[in-house]
Amino acid sequence: MRYELRKLALALMLIPAANIAAAQTSPGTMKVSDNTVKIGVLTDMSGVYSDLGGQGAVTAVQMAIDDYKAQYKPKFKIEMVYADHQNKADVGSNKVREWYDTEGVDMVTDVLNSGVALAVAKVTQEKKRIVMFVGSASTRLTDQDCTPNTVHYAYDTYSLANVAGKAIVKNGGDTWFFLTADYAFGQSLEKDTTDVIKANGGKVLGSVRHPLNASDFSSYLLQAQASKAKIIGLANAGGDTINAIKAASEFGITKNQQLAGLLMFITDIHALGLQTTQGMLLTAGFYWDRDEDTRKFSKRYFEKTKRNPTMVQAGDYSAVTTYLKAVQAAGTDDAEAVMAKMKAMPINDFFAKNGKIRVDGRMIHDMYLMQVKKPSESKYPWDYYDIKSVVPGDEAFQPLSVSKCPLVKK
Repeated sequence: MRYELRKLALALMLIPAANIAAAQTSPGTMKVSDNTVKIGVLTDMSGVYSDLGGQGAVTAVQMAIDDYKAQYKPKFKIEMVYADHQNKADVGSNKVREWYDTEGVDMVTDVLNSGVALAVAKVTQEKKRIVMFVGSASTRLTDQDCTPNTVHYAYDTYSLANVAGKAIVKNGGDTWFFLTADYAFGQSLEKDTTDVIKANGGKVLGSVRHPLNASDFSSYLLQAQASKAKIIGLANAGGDTINAIKAASEFGITKNQQLAGLLMFITDIHALGLQTTQGMLLTAGFYWDRDEDTRKFSKRYFEKTKRNPTMVQAGDYSAVTTYLKAVQAAGTDDAEAVMAKMKAMPINDFFAKNGKIRVDGRMIHDMYLMQVKKPSESKYPWDYYDIKSVVPGDEAFQPLSVSKCPLVKK
């Protein structure tokens, strides 16, 4: 044994130092801390947004990890942890701080609440890790509050307002009243939609704000009804949107005024039914029945969950896959190196074609204007949308020319 060790030591001495350095930095050499890439899924497991992400997000991320391992056979381990942020910024930020400090988490995804996301972004920048927001919608995340450690996937309030808001105003819905969730997401969505309405010649007649997870929408809807606005804009999401639409239908408000769900998901339509939602226009970044690739993924997802994926859950899968490919390409899990690779690599999968991550962290991809089908038009389960138009990412998302992100050089 000693002879073999002496022989090895002598051999190493004879290798030129330059060759050793080259071997350490060659593309095939991975420098992954603890030889493990760990991904944290921070989501709403039990609250108003749990259908959009929740356990379905955890399933999507695990699918992405399993598929990546099967296809690329990485030499490093990939692990996942997940937690419920309870839609509380302090709970979410404390959890990711714990993950970064004690559990070796490299990247956090989902998050699904803009207030939580803004807090998580600060911790992530401080700890020099990466967060890929899928479901947190506020444009602040890639605008005035952008960081070098943030990627914003799937959609944001600018794209939601820009695609659906513009179409509704051009179709005659030129007076609006907003029901707005009273936190960063709702406020951002109301502001961005208001800007689109005014830019296209419409008017906002008023607004009212409601708490997250509101139990009774009657007083808010009565104010909307009294405004006589043609459109009642729902600047909320998940259970709040579902409950507002149910209440509006019960009160007969939809006989004279049209509802605009500014952020709606396939699960919302499924819960409410086509009879209640038919004709509604909405913006989406993903639809399970768009093409063969989306159907193939959604079939596999359905087999595990017994429901089709939301654009958050599909986006979680895509974001994690994009991250893992960048780790492999960078040869390290160092956040700065991985982020540079992600911003240099095109994204082509079932979620996005020719997607790209801009300097501000915004992932640019096509968005879709959808109209909910009539019950008579639906031919099979979950056949809910007609794609009315495809809006290229460069037109759907906020242009860099008006960005307040300090990473954007003017």
